[in-house]
Amino acid sequence: MEVTNKYIVIKHHIDGAPQESDFELKTEAFSLSAEPGKNEVIVKNLYLSIDPYQLNRMKNQSSGQLAMDFAGAIIPGKPITTFGVGRVIASGNSEFNKDELVSGILSWGEYSIVKEVGGMLRKVDTMGFPISYHVGILGFSGLTAYAGFFEVCKPKKGEKVFVSAASGSVGSLVGQYAKLFGCYVVGCAGSPKKVDLLKQKLGFDEAFNYKEETDLKATLKRYFPDGIDIYFDNVGAEMLEAAIENMKPFGRVAACGVIAEYTDKGRRASLDMVHVVYKSITIQGFLVGDQMNVYKNFLSATIEPLRTGKLHVLEDISRGVESTPSAFVGLFRGDNVGKKLVQVAED
Repeated sequence: MEVTNKYIVIKHHIDGAPQESDFELKTEAFSLSAEPGKNEVIVKNLYLSIDPYQLNRMKNQSSGQLAMDFAGAIIPGKPITTFGVGRVIASGNSEFNKDELVSGILSWGEYSIVKEVGGMLRKVDTMGFPISYHVGILGFSGLTAYAGFFEVCKPKKGEKVFVSAASGSVGSLVGQYAKLFGCYVVGCAGSPKKVDLLKQKLGFDEAFNYKEETDLKATLKRYFPDGIDIYFDNVGAEMLEAAIENMKPFGRVAACGVIAEYTDKGRRASLDMVHVVYKSITIQGFLVGDQMNVYKNFLSATIEPLRTGKLHVLEDISRGVESTPSAFVGLFRGDNVGKKLVQVAED
């Protein structure tokens, strides 16, 4: 049986800020049959993760394209892959059966053919949670926040934590994990509404709108008069410079993302290495793909507070595969609050 599959491609490489005109909606005849022995799984996409790092894959050249197999370069005119959740329509792989819910690397489209099953496609037990949670808080976003904070930053109770892009998919969870662990947490975001959300709903001790601050170094000094123990960095550039100047001795920086630098080649953090050396500051980049060994620990630490309402979920959901380009472009305008998703179809 064949259906018409709608999917999104880039028209050309994108080396600046993305625009909706950089993308194109295409259609193709798509077979819903899987040949036995080919190890392929046909998936009907339900929810797709929309993430800033994808822009690095769309560039003509980026060092990030060589880091991980699933984050390789995207070729103009070819399907764009991302993490998502869907239903198995047909399977040539004995490990997966029709109608099972799965998560893994899917395409920006209505249907996906998962050829390289490996460890990237897994069955999903909803555990009574909405399916969308398994793309966000119980998916790569949650694992990134958990592993970055606990495995990279190695917090101690009572430490002072600063989180940038704190109303985003990862930052909003890092702040909550830190508060539950017993840390003092300050976050920054890009609007008064987001600042209120951090303090009133997510329980941050303090928060500020970075767009209203003219001197970020002085701002962080005001919020952390005794210094920062942990900085969870999602933006890079000037915010990273300001955080480094305000770190305590033996402070730790988890370099999770640099969204401020993705769209501007000339915008780069210029670190005062004297602070780094003489304060014995640790700066560590990390990728979620390298943290799969703590997945079970992550779920154990997340499910109970999620069930009891101690962890709050922020989702920003667009609907229909056609909305994917605008959903993606909106990330770089700061439109989203929490995890940005596209719901491709109803289950």
